[in-house]
Amino acid sequence: MEVMELIPVRQPINRAAMPLPLRSDIDMVQDLDVLSEFQEANVHSKQFIESNTSDVTLNHLRNECVIPVFSKDNEVTISHVNFIETVFEAAAKVFPRERLSSPEIRVSHIIKGRTPEAINKPVSELLDKDKTIYYERMAFVIEIPTIVEDIQGNTLTLSIGGVRAYNHENLYSKKTSEKFKVFIGFKNMVCCNMCISTDGYKEEVKAMSTYELQQRVVQLFQLYNIQKHLSLMNSFKNYGLNEHQFAQLVGKAKLYQCLPPKERKQLPSLEFNDSHINIIARNYYKDEAFSRGSNHTINLWNVYNLFTGANKNSYIDTFLNRSVNATDFIYGISEALQGNAGYRWFIE
Repeated sequence: MEVMELIPVRQPINRAAMPLPLRSDIDMVQDLDVLSEFQEANVHSKQFIESNTSDVTLNHLRNECVIPVFSKDNEVTISHVNFIETVFEAAAKVFPRERLSSPEIRVSHIIKGRTPEAINKPVSELLDKDKTIYYERMAFVIEIPTIVEDIQGNTLTLSIGGVRAYNHENLYSKKTSEKFKVFIGFKNMVCCNMCISTDGYKEEVKAMSTYELQQRVVQLFQLYNIQKHLSLMNSFKNYGLNEHQFAQLVGKAKLYQCLPPKERKQLPSLEFNDSHINIIARNYYKDEAFSRGSNHTINLWNVYNLFTGANKNSYIDTFLNRSVNATDFIYGISEALQGNAGYRWFIE
């Protein structure tokens, strides 16, 4: 999607008064070694994704989970820990003067197994040492708290992260390029909603090794335009929907799911389903930070956050795609309010 900068950007990046020193390779290794310790003490009151997920630590993934292999040649996959550390290292290279937080890690779809010694044990007699586990799906976010911006009183922190879903790999074959989803965008610290634009997201990063993966991630981070993304989101607060238009948006979003395929293809993509739309409608009245105003109007920044908030109820492997779709969709609605026809169907 070609993004137009609708309003000028004020100073988008607020840094500490004294820049942090450049990292040496030794510093980077030390950072990676203590990530787990940082995370153990880091309590997240709100999660960036909630549906069907659990919070885990880097130590748990490293020490208590097995690593799947490609069954035909027994080649090991790139583990969740390797993925997180590789993205961390890529960010340290692209942002050498910034501070990186410990990763917030969410997992789902646990795969259970047994050690060979416990094959014949009854379930009731299994000990922890007899069990093996790994997680089919994993998502993580690392904040860069030295790069922040404010939109409508909401603090946004530059964040990076990714998603790994083993169900997208053919583990029954020989080892091939493995697939990862990687992003760079902003986290709204009011609600931990993720704000991701098209140029900050790579839906499928293919790599055979962590070195190759790191090269691709560095390239994504370098191409990401921070000011352009901030300008787009900042523009949302300049447009609003009255109650009738918002009702049209909710109703048309529900109708969209039922349209004949031929008609749906003629409209822009909307990847939010009925359950998401129900959450958006409810929070239009009840959300503490982003509900309608006293005059029953709501600006598009708040609508955007209703969408990204509802997206926290997505499964891990669809979460990032919907995050990007929310940005594209609300930008399209802002264009429709200016008279452009592409998204007008949703509010007429």
